[in-house]
Amino acid sequence: MNGTRYRVRHTTIYEYDDDVTDSYGLAHITPRSLPWQFVTDHRVETDPGAADQRTSEDHFGNTATYFQVDEDHRRLRIEARSEVHVLTAPRDATADGQSWERCRPTERGDVADAWQAVEFALPSDLVPFHERARDYAKVSLTPGRSIVEASVELMRRVHADFAYKQGATTVSSTIDDLFETQAGVCQDFAHLTLACLRAHGLAARYVSGYLATDPPPGKPRVVGADASHAWLAVWVPGGGWLALDPTNDQLAGEKYVTVAWGRDYADVPPVKGVIFSEASSSTLDVEVDVEPVADTAL
Repeated sequence: MNGTRYRVRHTTIYEYDDDVTDSYGLAHITPRSLPWQFVTDHRVETDPGAADQRTSEDHFGNTATYFQVDEDHRRLRIEARSEVHVLTAPRDATADGQSWERCRPTERGDVADAWQAVEFALPSDLVPFHERARDYAKVSLTPGRSIVEASVELMRRVHADFAYKQGATTVSSTIDDLFETQAGVCQDFAHLTLACLRAHGLAARYVSGYLATDPPPGKPRVVGADASHAWLAVWVPGGGWLALDPTNDQLAGEKYVTVAWGRDYADVPPVKGVIFSEASSSTLDVEVDVEPVADTAL
């Protein structure tokens, strides 16, 4: 079996200026098992250790890890370790050649999974119907153009027209904010592209995960230099989902480890929760390492 095997470590550390007596968390940090992605090992640990920890499948089929830490603490470490084997998802040339107008799930009752795709064609809290996004998409979604050609050009335009700039936006920034600043991060570019596609009746989902990066030529690989990443996938009737990464202007392939998907970021943040504390300030530090493993044999 070809493909690439990765060891992934995702570490989240919260520090507080006073004791936390109870911490309740929900994490989406377990890679999905998919026809093109095989999770051969995975574990989540907290420090202090969790008094209660369990996993369940959420509405979208993602693995969600719930934990409760009831030991007093001022520092909470959440670490997920995984081994994942990723293949290149096959494509169907006939399905990919359909016009984008024929790819609206509400009009494709002849396709078995259309009813599941409909949810991803609707507005969501972070990706509402947006007139400017609809107009922006029209340049790419021209009459009769294939769904793949139109979607890829849209991805490339977002990459070209908006600058990647950390700190230009926050997790609560809107699509209006992105149009105003013309800069953002991967989450923003995914949300904008989702808004563009959904405004024309197409189904597209937000995807969170990891992207394996290569060190500069002649430089050693830096452990922990990777990061969580976000991209999107558009529904192709009879052809599955086409994964697009507007941040890097490329289709998502073997270097992408898929963790979770939903309507937008709010459905699948890596970690969220509630604490009981008198603390007035806190810090958050996240470190991700995606290490290719030479032996890809299963």
